[in-house]
Amino acid sequence: MFRPGLLLLALVLAWALAAPAVAQPRRPNILWLTSEDNGPQVGAYGDAFAVTPHLDALAGRGARFRHAWSTAPVCAPARTALITGMYPSSLGAEHMRSLVALPPGARILPAVLRAHGYYTSNNVKEDYNVIRGADDWHDSSATAHWRNRPEGLPFFAVFNSTATHESQIRRRPHRAVHDPARVAVPPYHPDVAEVRRDWAQYYDQMSVVDDFVGQRLAELAQDGLADDTIVFYFGDHGPGLPRGKRWLYQSGLHVPLIVYVPPKYRALAPDGYAAGAALDRLVSFVDLAPTVLSLAGVPPPALMQGRAFMGAHAAPPPDHVFGQRGRMDERYDLSRAVRDRRFLYIRNYMPHRIYGQYLWYMFETPTTRVWRALYDAGRLSPPRTAFWQPKPAEELYDLDADPHNVADLSGDPAHAAALGRLRAALDAHIHATRDLGLLPESDMHARAGATAPYAMGHDASAYDAASVLSAANRAIGLAPPAWEADMGHADAAVRFWAATGLLIAGGDHVRAHRAMLRRGLADPAPAPRIASAEALARHGAPAERRAALDVLLEAARLDRHGQYVAMLALNALVHVGELPAGARAAVAAAAVSSPAIHARERDYLPRLVEAVLEGLR
Repeated sequence: MFRPGLLLLALVLAWALAAPAVAQPRRPNILWLTSEDNGPQVGAYGDAFAVTPHLDALAGRGARFRHAWSTAPVCAPARTALITGMYPSSLGAEHMRSLVALPPGARILPAVLRAHGYYTSNNVKEDYNVIRGADDWHDSSATAHWRNRPEGLPFFAVFNSTATHESQIRRRPHRAVHDPARVAVPPYHPDVAEVRRDWAQYYDQMSVVDDFVGQRLAELAQDGLADDTIVFYFGDHGPGLPRGKRWLYQSGLHVPLIVYVPPKYRALAPDGYAAGAALDRLVSFVDLAPTVLSLAGVPPPALMQGRAFMGAHAAPPPDHVFGQRGRMDERYDLSRAVRDRRFLYIRNYMPHRIYGQYLWYMFETPTTRVWRALYDAGRLSPPRTAFWQPKPAEELYDLDADPHNVADLSGDPAHAAALGRLRAALDAHIHATRDLGLLPESDMHARAGATAPYAMGHDASAYDAASVLSAANRAIGLAPPAWEADMGHADAAVRFWAATGLLIAGGDHVRAHRAMLRRGLADPAPAPRIASAEALARHGAPAERRAALDVLLEAARLDRHGQYVAMLALNALVHVGELPAGARAAVAAAAVSSPAIHARERDYLPRLVEAVLEGLR
């Protein structure tokens, strides 16, 4: 029996089989061009002093993100966020040049791409705080290049320039190209010759980065790949000058991010993309890995905590982005930050430590040395003095009105609503990501044992994140104190924050709770024992001071307690004032090396011993 419907179906199928196939573009190549220790001092970002023609041209063909943020203001944790799509504080990897295991099932970005048919190359820096697999990259070396891939494979290639690294802006001799007299010195730095020279050299090095970008783009064009490659350019955190690199201000976290999407892949571009566009979406470094996977057509793994902002799996924009500061080289500190479109909120969990704690590497920079000397000589006035003074527990800045973040609004009743909103956003983020930075580093490793810190942090029986967060917030005065209850708590981290809170509160509070702190000297866990000892060594009676020093000197024994306990004890000893001769001799004789210490961290104990003996606070 004749069926018209079947005939029509047959004709459609015949036409479809006979018609030429619609060409689908192959998966894009993806090129990351990265540079170190530089913010958006780029012509395309409105900096008229910068000489960056290649970056300006790339931004003119592509789009720039106005609100791109590094997750951390120093290289190793920042690069950890980039390559994992996860918060370093969630991985237990926030401390500078630490090294932790990834959680089960997690792979770094190139390993995921490699499993989906991409050739992956990295030239040249890694500097991740996580242990990666041996075959995650096809090639990670000084000769790595997309040109080395097998024919036909799409590539993910990373090229990194070190030209703007902190070490390069203080390298001498140097012949200035940018005129130091024309530098716009930020209001937090003293306007003196050494500072102008460092800033001018930084701008010179930005031009070197620009040449590097131009060379890579020229190679792409020479290979006939410019129309097949999505290009990203970004810096890894702010400029390598004090209060830039290592701090949670815009000067430390705001980075340039320029993206070019060839016409054939325009469907993968971010919302609002157009040649020369300036995009207002908030972007964080944890977003880069899921974005690259999204461009490759790969759903980001559930463990990735960032949001793709381009491609087939793009996610809605966030309301906030977050920053974190942990141990910087040899010195412990702990701060967290959150920003929305207008405001930046910073919470300092160690406000008893000054911003500019002595860091050996940072003090190699002329700006650092002259700034500190001027402060010591009493020749500075606010806001140039704040860096050398203790921190407030909270800071709030209007990013539109105060781009240098020097006018703290946290105590202004007119901004109470913004303060409360961002406080709540940060607490929610700390809790949701199971922020391990609230655990002393030694405690975190002890709890994790042979497991990945992330896995421990997501085990409620191992880490009571809510109780630890509450105790830490009480310690800095965000909630009424509960000294007795917290010092008697079953969780060692809560006890640590109780003792730290008394130290933050100062001498009268320490003396009022001296009996409780004396009990703390015998705490079975090292971190609360060390915090109690620092409080009594600084504010106790002579007998208490002697007992506290004995505790700190014993905790500094690398052979008994390992590097992280020893580092915590030496950090405390730096701040207790002039040591008796016997204590100085014990510090001088302290072991500072062990085969158990990874090469990435081997300099930190010697630097701390030097700081204790020289009074470098």
